[in-house]
Amino acid sequence: MFSKILIANRGEIALRILRAAKELGIRTVAVYSESDRTSLHTLLADEKFCIGPARAMDSYRNIANILTVAELTKADAIHPGYGFLAENARFAEICENAGVTFIGPPPSIIRLMGDKNRARQEMIRAKLPVIPGSDKILEEIGEAKAAAQKIGFPVIIKAAAGGGGKGMRICRTPQHLEEQFPIARNEAKAAFGDPSVYLEKYLSGAHHIEIQVVVDKKGTIIVFGERDCSVQRKYQKLIEESPSPFVDERLRKRMMGAVESAVKAIGYQNVGTFEFLVDENKKYYFMEANTRIQVEHPVTESVYGINLVKAQIRAAAGEKVTFPFELQMRGHAIECRINAEDPTTFIPSPGRIDFLVLPGGEGIRVDSAAYGGWVIPPDYDSLIAKIIAYAPNRLLAIKKMQTALEMTTIVGVKTNIPLHLTILANSDFQGGTYSTQLMEKLLPPNGTPK
Repeated sequence: MFSKILIANRGEIALRILRAAKELGIRTVAVYSESDRTSLHTLLADEKFCIGPARAMDSYRNIANILTVAELTKADAIHPGYGFLAENARFAEICENAGVTFIGPPPSIIRLMGDKNRARQEMIRAKLPVIPGSDKILEEIGEAKAAAQKIGFPVIIKAAAGGGGKGMRICRTPQHLEEQFPIARNEAKAAFGDPSVYLEKYLSGAHHIEIQVVVDKKGTIIVFGERDCSVQRKYQKLIEESPSPFVDERLRKRMMGAVESAVKAIGYQNVGTFEFLVDENKKYYFMEANTRIQVEHPVTESVYGINLVKAQIRAAAGEKVTFPFELQMRGHAIECRINAEDPTTFIPSPGRIDFLVLPGGEGIRVDSAAYGGWVIPPDYDSLIAKIIAYAPNRLLAIKKMQTALEMTTIVGVKTNIPLHLTILANSDFQGGTYSTQLMEKLLPPNGTPK
């Protein structure tokens, strides 16, 4: 096992990793930017080092500074969390060459799955169903039009080098495609440094379902049941739950089996998430694989009674990952992402939290690095907390979450709690009949919830 882990991240995920490391008896090193000097992960780590100014490129994405701290502190492993350098194959490679274990998949796997178009082709070879799309990178509008004609409208433009909604555009007509194609390429280049895009068939009314895996270096493959991440605004997830109200046992087993076969085919290691769109006829299609711990991992932990971050660390250390009980989904878990933003305009609301009361009680988990008096910097994502509600069944979990949100008090910044309460009260959500179109129904063009 590792003796010391450097946590190359910030906020709630840095705190989550720090807690898991301490429970495993591992010392921790926090790195932080100048604007995160008073963040909780810096206050609670065994050692802490400032690695640059607020701008992420100068701090949390500054590979040279992070590796220098690892060398100074004699850290034998680096955990990248999610975002920043978590899916950067070059960073993983540099860690490997420096003799520091990167807690994640090997660089070759990160590189493969990071190229979304190449990953599609690899999954086709692994006999995993993929959404109909172009079989190559599209550089000219003429190529894009020809591909769209073959696929059939509507189509969606996707950035080959990343995700999270960047470089993505839905196109319903050839004219719309012509307008959006250069915009998507420019956005992809700005976000990922690579303008490469490809096309996929756009499936309206689909469900966004993901399957979690943990694979150790001894060849143990553990595949977990699904998370439903269909509640999204502009491809950004808002609410996740497990199990999905849409997925039945037969579909679950088929998807889990398909993912296990794909994992074996590509030689996957460590944690990862295979993401799918599932149509109304319960036909599933591979979209992408994320080679890191996901923001929404707590809902899987809740229904299985496990700790995925500990499993990730153990797998990276070369240990066999096992659990002292039968892995079985029990009960229901829902996660709401609480962001510092205006609930109607979605404009970020950074600033000082003057007063903070987070919920608690039976079945409520809060993952957060926020505290009263903390100043939310404008330089990073606006996540304040993840609230996870767990109960024996879905309706009780929804009620428990509604109560938790109503008892959450955050003074000094605006939050999206009112939007979450609107979603949870929606009849489609409560009935489990919602899809990725839910937010389009709830939000008119001006953005104000109906």
